[in-house]
Amino acid sequence: MDVVRPLLEQSPMLALFAAIGIGYAIGRISIAGFSLDIGAVLFAGLALGAIAPKAAPPALVSSIGLVMFLYGIGIQYGRQFFAGLRGSGLKWNALGAVGVCLCLGVGVAAGRAFGVSPAHTLGMFAGALTSTPALQAAIDAAGDGSPAVGYSAAYPLGIITPILCIFIFARLVRARLEPAPAPPAVVEVVLARERAGIALGELIAGLPPGVHLMTVRHGRQNILPDPQIRLDAGDGLLLFGDSAALDQAQQQLGRVEAGHLASDRSALDIGRFFVSRAALTGVPVGGIVFPDDIEAKIVEVRRGDALLLPDPGLVLEYGDRVAVIGPREATPALRRHFGDSIKSTTEVSYVSVGLGMSLGVLLGLLPIPLPGLGRFTLGLAGGPLLVALILGKLGRTGPLAWHIPLPANLTLRTFGLTLFLAAVGLASGAPFVETLATTGLLFLWIGTAIVLVAVVVTLLVGHSLLRISTDDLLGIVSGVTGNPAILVYANKVQPSDRIDAAYATVFPAMTILKILCAQIAIGALR
Repeated sequence: MDVVRPLLEQSPMLALFAAIGIGYAIGRISIAGFSLDIGAVLFAGLALGAIAPKAAPPALVSSIGLVMFLYGIGIQYGRQFFAGLRGSGLKWNALGAVGVCLCLGVGVAAGRAFGVSPAHTLGMFAGALTSTPALQAAIDAAGDGSPAVGYSAAYPLGIITPILCIFIFARLVRARLEPAPAPPAVVEVVLARERAGIALGELIAGLPPGVHLMTVRHGRQNILPDPQIRLDAGDGLLLFGDSAALDQAQQQLGRVEAGHLASDRSALDIGRFFVSRAALTGVPVGGIVFPDDIEAKIVEVRRGDALLLPDPGLVLEYGDRVAVIGPREATPALRRHFGDSIKSTTEVSYVSVGLGMSLGVLLGLLPIPLPGLGRFTLGLAGGPLLVALILGKLGRTGPLAWHIPLPANLTLRTFGLTLFLAAVGLASGAPFVETLATTGLLFLWIGTAIVLVAVVVTLLVGHSLLRISTDDLLGIVSGVTGNPAILVYANKVQPSDRIDAAYATVFPAMTILKILCAQIAIGALR
């Protein structure tokens, strides 16, 4: 230790990256399916900080990391957040809010009963709900790093307890699931004799919702849909859409047959291009204008692993891969039009990122009056997140595209969270050891009580009273508790895309609520 301590204290950067490397190595260790994942970085930082108390990097490092993390979260989930303010999402968020507020009440009551300081209590609240932004809000409100001690004590319980509760819930309760929609499909339909003579525009207007006409085979040649064409019996229609809607369309139009539409590419061809031109990001599919009077049609959009229907209102993002049907000779021009650069999946517009983060930091500095409690600020935790949610919903403002390609977004926010956890751990190592030596068991009990309230109330009320489907409910619980490891486990217990959708709907609102709870509670308890 006599060699390690001065080495780390002479080079805080060495200590920072050592905490990151060691933390990720520990986080990969799995015991009965449980691992700390990125959370282990915090504990590695605490250990190194306890060995070398003066090895902490400047506070600016943790602040930059947190803003990067929150900005990426807000940009990705902006649309889901605002969609969650109505319909079933409103009910999900209300259920989550009840759980979070009850957690705060339990934590504050237990803290007062056992003489725990408000800073440590709110740190346990943030750790039990694995909310790094709430930890930063508590640190801002407390004026020092003491909330990190409570956070560190409760954080492992914030992961282990929800996973155990989900495990028990899945064993005791029969799953109530919504039918999963089938992925979009393509079928070729040969027009029935009785539909001969119909105008193509009339036929398109009568298609079931969720069905798109891609190409028509008329007069033994593939052509793009022209509403003025009168169809003949035996003409082919290439349809793309939901399986159930395609079955309905086939019953209306004719018989399914593997014909020449998909195989004949003499006149029309299909090209797949990455969207990498800034001018096209943030533009809806219905607003795309092709160059040089090219007659073409977007028939499919792939975003990450998801295959999306090309509805006119669907907004294109960096890194989307579009399937376009057009003349074969126009393929090079179409490629240039979309950009078609695979690097677009990792590139970031630093103009929009810099402006967006600046607006978030400015909003976080503004004092907000709270009757009876004075004023508070959203701080570095709330300001960037709220601005990013709004920008994620807008998608584009004039020439500025706010969206970040998903791979780049994941990299941005994961690296930001890693920096924050490592820096906070290094700064809090010495007080963490000192506090746990005297009150560690008490902190563990309070942290367990806080997270149990969140999970048990959400599961019981959601299942028994609100009759929410099991896959939606597991997504809500994951969004309330926050840690991605819980979301991963929920998907293992009940594989369903609806779990991810519910998580994306609830997580941003609960993050903002936790931030407000931490700020307001510390101010009120002082």
